[in-house]
Amino acid sequence: MNCIIIDDEATARAIIGQLCSNVKSLNVLEEFPNAIQAIKYLNQNEIDLIFLDIHMPDFTGFDFIETLKNPPKIILTTSDSNFAIQAFEYDCIVDYLVKPIALDRFQKAILKAEAKTNKPIEASASEKVESTSGNDLYVNIDRRLIKIDIPSIYLVEAKGDYIHVKTENQNYTVHSTLKKIEEKLPNDLFLKVHRSYIINVDKIIDIEDNSVLIKKDVIPVSRSNRPELMKRLNLL
Repeated sequence: MNCIIIDDEATARAIIGQLCSNVKSLNVLEEFPNAIQAIKYLNQNEIDLIFLDIHMPDFTGFDFIETLKNPPKIILTTSDSNFAIQAFEYDCIVDYLVKPIALDRFQKAILKAEAKTNKPIEASASEKVESTSGNDLYVNIDRRLIKIDIPSIYLVEAKGDYIHVKTENQNYTVHSTLKKIEEKLPNDLFLKVHRSYIINVDKIIDIEDNSVLIKKDVIPVSRSNRPELMKRLNLL
């Protein structure tokens, strides 16, 4: 796997580079002291894996991930264990390594990266999002086609290999991807506000800071999607 290292500390970059040298499948192409330089590099080059520090001046590791349209696999390397839960909200993050990093723990992280594919997960034959017809969306659950009234959907949430479709009357769990259902929902009614959430704009109850309230669900809004959300609102 071709990889890069992003860490503002030279010593940390050297240590990770040394760990990489112990794994034959890894090929370190470049290392960067900040995320801005890495973004410029990624605009011109494709890689398989990034070793990414969380705490960096001006631009955190999470800020960096939000800028990537199709992020490669990422292993976080940090001295702070407090962001582990937040980290695994990102599908691209395959592991979270706390410094100092032991070689055996590092090798386990590489095995996870090698096992994880970056290709979109296709819906299974038994449970998947099917075609739309007018205001209806069909999902295949347990070999039955279930019809969902599209305007009744107020939230779609990605959870690993599945999506949760929440409607006024019932919720559905479908083995599919957020991208696939996004393609089948009308753009004038639905908006992806976060990498894990699509909302029905007409169902918004309240907006505060970087979150929206829909029914009883508080949904985060990423900075990159907030401008489009504000355009959709009928502001006084």
